Amino acid sequence: MKAITYSTYGGPEVLTLTELEEPKVGPGEILLDVHAASVNPVDWKVMSGGLDALMTTHFPVIPGWDVAGVVAAVGLDVPEFAVGDEVMAYARKDWIQAGSFAERMTVPVRAAAAKPASLSFAQAAALPLAGLTAYQSLHRLGLTSGQTVLIHGANGGVGSFAVQIAAAAGARVTGTASPRSHERVRGLGAEPVAYGQGLAERVRELAPEGVDLVLDYVGGVLEETLAVLAPDGRHASIVDGSVMGSGGDYLWVRPDATDLAALGDLVEAGSLRVDVERTFGLADAADAFRLSMEGRTSGKIVLTIGG
Repeated sequence: MKAITYSTYGGPEVLTLTELEEPKVGPGEILLDVHAASVNPVDWKVMSGGLDALMTTHFPVIPGWDVAGVVAAVGLDVPEFAVGDEVMAYARKDWIQAGSFAERMTVPVRAAAAKPASLSFAQAAALPLAGLTAYQSLHRLGLTSGQTVLIHGANGGVGSFAVQIAAAAGARVTGTASPRSHERVRGLGAEPVAYGQGLAERVRELAPEGVDLVLDYVGGVLEETLAVLAPDGRHASIVDGSVMGSGGDYLWVRPDATDLAALGDLVEAGSLRVDVERTFGLADAADAFRLSMEGRTSGKIVLTIGG
């Protein structure tokens, strides 16, 4: 099978198109014919060695944790899926090696859910990691109807999902974004405010009594978060561990089939849309990484591989 691999840490230049043997399908796993895999910032951060202190790496590495495809085989003790099923997954494993930038990939059943029929494979591959990050962070803080929610980075990959999930739950959502992105943020279901100097004052104008939940998906905004947080409010970040010193939660997304299925239900109910900004072929993965590293896209970047 063809796959994108790297054999040393570095930038996009270390990626090569390689021919590899078919993966073995272990107990509790499914084998996917990969149709699409999305690019997330964590993919090139892993490639640079950014998680070397946290996770064991076995070279050569196939990058990619997001995937959508069709079940080609099932391992032992897998009643949940059958050959031919269309699935999506945040397929992070316990070590770094066999990712989704390949024609075939094994996925633990605990990470996989049915692909929503209304989504293309490219859209389905764009949902799991970012969508789960948004879903799990909101629900970790106790999201309920009627709350006020502030989302830092509302136009980003995670933030755009968080806006929609919070709005669908009946919350009043405010989202920070650059002025050029305000129309999109408003369309997602949030009241947009410009980030930067004076942010806390702008948020307080919308929520004079403070905000119930604050989600930080960009970093560097702890001072503003604390300035707008209601007395009994809660806050969390996925990028700034220092929030723990101020009573906040520092979160790392987990693969979770149940949570992923809940996201699929929101999609099918029309409450969650998935925007794909650009697609690349497998051989052009380095260009996809370079685009992701620029940090200027709103929708997701996806590799289309099979199908």
